[in-house]
Amino acid sequence: MFRPLSIFIGTRYTRAKRRNRFVSFISMTSMIGLALGVLAMIVVLSVMNGFQREMSSRILGMVPHATIVGVNPISDWQPVAAAALKNPEVTAAVPFTEMEGMLSYKGAMQPIQISGIDPAQEGKVSIVAQHIVQGQLENLQPGEFGVVIGEITARRFRLNVGDKLTLIVPEISSAPGGITPRMQRLNVVGVFKVGAELDGSMALIHVADAAHMLHWQPNQVQSVRLAVKDLYAAPKVSADIATALGAAYKADDWTHTQGSLFSAMKMEKTMIGLLLLMIVAVAAFNIIATLIMVVNDKGADIAILRTIGATPRQIMAIFMVQGTVIGVVGTLIGGVLGVIAALNVSELVGWVERVTGQHIFSSDVYFVSNLPSELQGGDVLLICSAGFVLSFLATIYPAYRAAKIEPAYALRYS
Repeated sequence: MFRPLSIFIGTRYTRAKRRNRFVSFISMTSMIGLALGVLAMIVVLSVMNGFQREMSSRILGMVPHATIVGVNPISDWQPVAAAALKNPEVTAAVPFTEMEGMLSYKGAMQPIQISGIDPAQEGKVSIVAQHIVQGQLENLQPGEFGVVIGEITARRFRLNVGDKLTLIVPEISSAPGGITPRMQRLNVVGVFKVGAELDGSMALIHVADAAHMLHWQPNQVQSVRLAVKDLYAAPKVSADIATALGAAYKADDWTHTQGSLFSAMKMEKTMIGLLLLMIVAVAAFNIIATLIMVVNDKGADIAILRTIGATPRQIMAIFMVQGTVIGVVGTLIGGVLGVIAALNVSELVGWVERVTGQHIFSSDVYFVSNLPSELQGGDVLLICSAGFVLSFLATIYPAYRAAKIEPAYALRYS
């Protein structure tokens, strides 16, 4: 089979046992370093993808994807829900009321975000029912002023089902200050744990009880909560629905309340990816030192090739092929090992915990009790492409130096 001279000699130099063992050692370490850098990038970015997936499913499974908020309390929410469900992106629409206040228990206080829900329909738009650890969501009955609190709140106040606490909400009044506190005694009927900050900042009451506390009619609600197929389409979907309903309604969505968190997570992934790319770059540019030593070792061979007719371009191509082969092999090895490690990192961490008897991710400290991982093909392709490109760029200078060697000079001093 015909092969160009540059490819034939370049691959032969890569396979051959060189006289200079040190050059072979440096070449091998360059390949290993590149493989380790690619492996580390794939594993770390996959773990970050896993954490982002976990946080997205837990936080966005609890907070509204979007809401259609009435300028005034909505007396009949069903027509609004029916209009919203006409949009093919909307999967569910339920009544919803939201307010902020303070929880008080035996002199201790904490801020809280109260969500007024209909327990019978909440499962259409929320995962809270799947994460109840004490009591039941159905225990929220109108007029009984029950509350379902998060596990962090329950632990902070040392509360259990059946305990009572006080909710303090601000109320506009004619008093000199303009606002007076309104207090409502609540009975703890359940505790949820989703493994996120919401366990300490969110509580649920019945939507009719929320209306009572706001001095509305029992059937009045603040908004209609929507669940959408594509989370990133929520702003446009909710805005379109609110526009179609008229000026009496406005749209809100998760990007206003949780957008900064997910933007920070995305930026964190980008910055860590760039830092890990420096490891790949260092390993790739070790190829420069390897090829320079190879060029010095092969000075006489270069001179002989030049005298029998090889052009400077062919000489340059020989060493570019050799360096590129080192980079490609190192990147492919790192890519394969990285994919295997990313797919099994959770099992590996579990095995380490069983062997050592220590919990790396304790559920008492962290929001997750295992190391999540989500391998994305785009990340693998991008990392491997970066390894290939950096390896190729690292070959240009040594190959250029080899092409500039004068045959007579090389033969004289070889």
